[in-house]
Amino acid sequence: MNQQLALATLLVDDYDRAIAWYTQVLGFELRADVAIGTGKRWVVVAPHGSHAGLVLTLASTVNQQGRVGDQTGGRVGFFLHTDDFARDHAAMLARGVRFTEAPRHEAHGTVAIFTDLYGNTWDLLEPAS
Repeated sequence: MNQQLALATLLVDDYDRAIAWYTQVLGFELRADVAIGTGKRWVVVAPHGSHAGLVLTLASTVNQQGRVGDQTGGRVGFFLHTDDFARDHAAMLARGVRFTEAPRHEAHGTVAIFTDLYGNTWDLLEPAS
């Protein structure tokens, strides 16, 4: 059996603002942006070369709108792996990504937490060899 996690949903408040941030600031590629009716779109972004991506989903109910930026209750919810932490950390800082801590070396790799456009927390992680 061969299974892979393909997509995860990320609630956003505006498709175009989210696409701009994830593509221009994080450097992800836009893999899909298709109108599916009633103002909804199928929008997928992903890091270049990644098999997995994010479905950017417009929060359409009051409950969903209250969860934009806090889908994981303040815990790190997303993990962006890199093969060169120093390169990507410097590039992200230059593009205005806000890191909430200095890089640190852990048994599992070099890591630093950053926040996205909405305040969701992410790890930038270069896994240990």
